[in-house]
Amino acid sequence: MLGSAVERSMAAHHRYRLRRLGRLDALEPGDDGSPWCREAPPPREGCSIDVLIDGAEVLPAIAKAIAGARRSVRMAGWHAAPHFALEQGHPPTILRELLARTAARGVEVRVLLWAGAPFRVFSPARADVRADVRELARDSAARVAIDDRERLLHCHHEKVVVVDDELAFVGGVDLTDLGGDRWDTPQHPARGRLGWHDAGTRLRGPIVADVAEHFDLRWTEVTDEKPKAVPRPAQAGKTTIQLLRTIPEHVYARMRDGAFGILEGYMRSLSSAHELVYLESQFFWLPEIVSLLSEMLREPPSDRFRVVLLLPSKANNGEEDTRGMLAHLADADRDRGRFLATTIDAMTGSTVDPLYVHAKIGIVDDRWLTIGSANLNAHSFFNDSEVNVQICDQTLARSTRLRLWSEHLGLSENEIAGDPTEIIDGLWIPIARREGERRRAAQRREHRLRELTPSSRKLERLLGPMDAIVVDA
Repeated sequence: MLGSAVERSMAAHHRYRLRRLGRLDALEPGDDGSPWCREAPPPREGCSIDVLIDGAEVLPAIAKAIAGARRSVRMAGWHAAPHFALEQGHPPTILRELLARTAARGVEVRVLLWAGAPFRVFSPARADVRADVRELARDSAARVAIDDRERLLHCHHEKVVVVDDELAFVGGVDLTDLGGDRWDTPQHPARGRLGWHDAGTRLRGPIVADVAEHFDLRWTEVTDEKPKAVPRPAQAGKTTIQLLRTIPEHVYARMRDGAFGILEGYMRSLSSAHELVYLESQFFWLPEIVSLLSEMLREPPSDRFRVVLLLPSKANNGEEDTRGMLAHLADADRDRGRFLATTIDAMTGSTVDPLYVHAKIGIVDDRWLTIGSANLNAHSFFNDSEVNVQICDQTLARSTRLRLWSEHLGLSENEIAGDPTEIIDGLWIPIARREGERRRAAQRREHRLRELTPSSRKLERLLGPMDAIVVDA
């Protein structure tokens, strides 16, 4: 009861903030029939997008784009390690050297990083970030700035790269090995270390200007320099894409009231779900999302309605929060088989290593797709700076889901191309529960996928909300 009261108080606080800012519509979007957010910038037609899954695909693509830059490189991240290898060749492509070589060719290189945590109980610490910044800029024409304009206990979490105002990357992959090596393949072999599942996007067309302008807004606030106006690229495809952001209020003078487009995007799409909600996230402790999904599980919009989550087996913080929230959804489902929480491990033969799910992906009814830096927690929806993209395209949403499900189920896309509800009932649930039971019984594993059981301990149902209100309130 106490834990539930804390969760309600957090939700009430979020509602109060949005009402005060005149943005309650982000939490309760009107039923106007549009899948797009009212939050600026508007959706952009004539774009193209490549969905990049796992570090082995994301990181070389970013390295190639930076190496081929002709005029400018903008890069913003939560953290960037100077020694980080974007490519695993011989020699590897080291971030600091790549940026230095690019800047030496006369390319304007600007890097904007979060200043780091003011207390050493969080990573990266501010002193460590300052050391990394000095190393990134050492003997280099690349310019590196740090952004310490954040809410207390929160950060700048977005991960974007813009090259020549023509190409942009938006996703969840940090250019660092802090906390784990981001380079991994869709096969996720056990390698004696923590594996890593992640995703990103490569964008072309008018959407690129929105990403660049967002970077320039932050750069100007931090450095007092006003870059030149960003040219709007010509059309590069047939896809309509909208940039979604979280910017807390009172952080930047030019965005005094903040931006809550990511919240609006999720609430619009989830509330209209009919058959499928598929979510991948590092964290899952946002009362508003859990409340909405719980209501839909109690009163499903159709008999075929299913909710599948893919989360890390043990998040690097907030573990009790996630398990407690999963218990809410399990209670709402009442063992009807409409809800499944899963995780994945790295496997080579009989060797099993932990694998960290860091991707931030949402797919609804094979018609809506979002990928970016935002996790499913109050950090990302209210308190950290974040950048996502959303697309309302059945072909792209379905093809992305099939790629992900092929990776997680270990089957070809043809084998899982059938009805999503039948694939969940016939493959996801049996495999995940069987492997969960094998792990609990210390038996030999046969598959990387396994069920992530919700918390049933009363203590954890209290610790989760208590932790969340300290960190997120």
